[in-house]
Amino acid sequence: MTAYPFAADAPVHVAKVGLKARDADMLVDYYKNILGLAELKRSADRIVLGVAGDGLGLLDIERAPSLKPDDPREAGLFHTAFLLPTRADLARWVKRAIDERITLDGASDHLVSEALYLSDPEGNGIEIYADRPKDAWRREGSQIAMATERLDIDGLLAEPGALERDWSGAPVGTIVGHVHLRVGDPREAEAWWQGEMGFDTMAKYGSQAVFLSTGGYHHHIGANSWRSAGAGKRDTERAGLSFVELTAHDGKAKTITDPWGTEIRVEAKG
Repeated sequence: MTAYPFAADAPVHVAKVGLKARDADMLVDYYKNILGLAELKRSADRIVLGVAGDGLGLLDIERAPSLKPDDPREAGLFHTAFLLPTRADLARWVKRAIDERITLDGASDHLVSEALYLSDPEGNGIEIYADRPKDAWRREGSQIAMATERLDIDGLLAEPGALERDWSGAPVGTIVGHVHLRVGDPREAEAWWQGEMGFDTMAKYGSQAVFLSTGGYHHHIGANSWRSAGAGKRDTERAGLSFVELTAHDGKAKTITDPWGTEIRVEAKG
């Protein structure tokens, strides 16, 4: 049986992200090449990507060639965060990124995790990360201490056993650990995720970002207004985020929309 990270043990966790793409085949090639995802299913209008070996779909890419490009000032997707099973897996990906000169948007140590950031060809943000052991997370009252500090690349590459083999695609056990959303008002997002989904607030970055989860994870959902302050409902005629799918253990299936029109699908798993 596949051992999935702590993020997936929570009562409600992220399962899949849906994207509407102006050039779906280009995005599919990108996620295959950069993350090593595999094509699991294809139809006339959509392609599902996931991890070869466990059949778990992580990205649902819909063909939508007539849509306008995404606007980062509107509500929508800030990034999809792919959680690798181990720190050694992250080190192998970083080694490959260095060798192949993959363009990054950033690299950060968040205390609870280590992360690299990049963007796909249509501007959808991506995080590739590995968690530190949960017993090493520092608490600040009811919240978890998180920060944005410089990532120690040399220390990461020195992880024991990390470079004994090369990166060979997203390893079994890779999941979407969290989704970070662009919203008009993080306080409104916080109230919505608490009231509608029963999520707990785990951390805040001032008044501009909030991080929420279930089961004590550092965050399954992030919401920020760094570029989208005051944004209203998302323009449905733009490419980008289509939906966020969650899995609820012993919960009820439902589909709802957040205050910015983002479709949240909840799939029940007994």
